[in-house]
Amino acid sequence: MSYENIIAEVKEQVSYITINRPKQLNALNKQTIQELSSAFKEADENDDVRAIIVTGSGEKAFVAGADIKEFADFDITQGKELAAAGQEKLFNLVENLSTPTIAAVNGFALGGGLELAMSCHIRVASDNAKLGLPEVSLGVIPGYGGTQRLAQLVGKGKAMEMVMTAGMITAEEALQWGLVNHVTFTSELLSKAEEIAKAIKRNSPVAIGKAIEAINAGYIDGVNGYNVEIEQFGLAFGTEDFKEGTTAFMEKRKAQFPGR
Repeated sequence: MSYENIIAEVKEQVSYITINRPKQLNALNKQTIQELSSAFKEADENDDVRAIIVTGSGEKAFVAGADIKEFADFDITQGKELAAAGQEKLFNLVENLSTPTIAAVNGFALGGGLELAMSCHIRVASDNAKLGLPEVSLGVIPGYGGTQRLAQLVGKGKAMEMVMTAGMITAEEALQWGLVNHVTFTSELLSKAEEIAKAIKRNSPVAIGKAIEAINAGYIDGVNGYNVEIEQFGLAFGTEDFKEGTTAFMEKRKAQFPGR
């Protein structure tokens, strides 16, 4: 599939999705959100893809926020529809993909950009990264899951501070707070993400997908994550990956998971 605002390619079982609007600091507009949604779905449905890396073009920004001019004149109903549609189409989609998704955060990750990174399963930041949710400085609040995922990652107090001050934090602060998993030099950002993807690729994609579902379940209101874990654990026993993994272990060889 061809895209205007993103670049999507697969190399060595890794799908690379790059937001490519450098003149707009890779800001998310409706078209970009739709293209990202399509690219993530395509990657997740590709049996040859074992990990997804998403990043922004250039070194200035991962995503510097949403394209404000698209919704500056919206009313209450339109605002609700914007948030609901965005969460369903992209941010919730990414969080619940069965394919592990790594955000390689280069430069600014603000507003919708940070919300996209938080939707990913793992985050790696360049040492020049700046992260924040500045929405209250515009008279609005994060609408793509930011108030919820930020608190889950850094705790309620830190989330309150970041949202209410509309301030940015450094990559090192983000690492200390648990907002990102790793910080590296800008020149080594992609290679660090690829290193993680390589480690992921050695393991069962079916088991990883079930683990993602079980972990996410613990953050869904009214869902017992332990029960979901039991269910997914049991289902794993019926997969070809389980048979291959246990057989390889007993035969003292490297497993070759079929992904089924």
